[in-house]
Amino acid sequence: MRIALLGTRGIPARYGGFETFAEELSTRLAQRGHEVTVYCRERFAGSAYRGVQLRYLPTIRHKYFDTMAHTFLSTLDLLRRRADVALYCNGANAIFTILPRWLGIPTALNVDGLERKRKKWNRVAKAWYLISEWLATFCPSAVITDARAIQDYYRSRYGKQSAFIPYGAAVGPVESGEILEKLALERRRYFLYVSRMEPENHPLEVRQAFETLDTPMKLALIGDAPYAREYIRRVRDTTDSRVVAPGAIYGVGYHELGSHCFAYIHATEVGGTHPALIEAMGRGALVVYRNTAENAEVAGDAGIPFEPAELAAKLRLVLAMQESERAALRRKAMERVRALYSWERVANEYERLLAGLA
Repeated sequence: MRIALLGTRGIPARYGGFETFAEELSTRLAQRGHEVTVYCRERFAGSAYRGVQLRYLPTIRHKYFDTMAHTFLSTLDLLRRRADVALYCNGANAIFTILPRWLGIPTALNVDGLERKRKKWNRVAKAWYLISEWLATFCPSAVITDARAIQDYYRSRYGKQSAFIPYGAAVGPVESGEILEKLALERRRYFLYVSRMEPENHPLEVRQAFETLDTPMKLALIGDAPYAREYIRRVRDTTDSRVVAPGAIYGVGYHELGSHCFAYIHATEVGGTHPALIEAMGRGALVVYRNTAENAEVAGDAGIPFEPAELAAKLRLVLAMQESERAALRRKAMERVRALYSWERVANEYERLLAGLA
């Protein structure tokens, strides 16, 4: 098949979950003999990456227009270049899926989570995301949800049946640890938090809860955000020398951090399946997660849930546990990812869905 992937910043992944998804899926489909094109905003040194064609188009660098401006231009280019099927990411792009469909290119849309609940959006943006939920029920040829809770939402609110295909992750820790040396971290001697530094992901609350702990361990706050400078300044405004906040880290360094942390803290409350949570579990991290339906769906009994006011208490609980108990949870997390969230399984399901549409 000729497959086009639209709606992300592009590959290789240097931002968030959709970009990692785009890289992992597109490269696997290319390895299986499909002709895959990923539309990109961020330029990589070359027109191809691991067998995937990269198509660079401009955008409007603005919090409210970045994604939609680029997806609009990508859609126009898609209509000119053609494909057998197009996969769009991000529910806000629902409106762009209908024109290719009308003109003979089947479209699938991964809606992600309920983006309108994110605090960073103003009323207009939240209203557009709500409208886009409705548009997603009839504009694309197929709707994809990556969490059962989001699938249930679309079914109950709109009567729309979606295809459930989860996110994926690699299984097993990496042995190297060069990033730990750079950040002055020791193996199994730091708590890890990874997310975009935005209010609904609660990095500030994580830092404040950690600062109440009486422990020599450190806290590594990993992440950034393009339109949240003031909030990030507040997150990093601490005199606690145990807190390390180097910004975003990708690639091998990111995998090393997840492989060697004492525990991984997942505080995100909005969205579908969160990639960082699955990836931490796949690396064998002990996960402490905010108790939402989507997070509980992923972690199951392989992690420790917390309510908003309980985080500090749950971190103390983890510190007080026997090492054998912590090791058992780490093994269970990897086993759960291996069984439910392997990238090969995800690629199989996308390949089957896209082939059916094409």
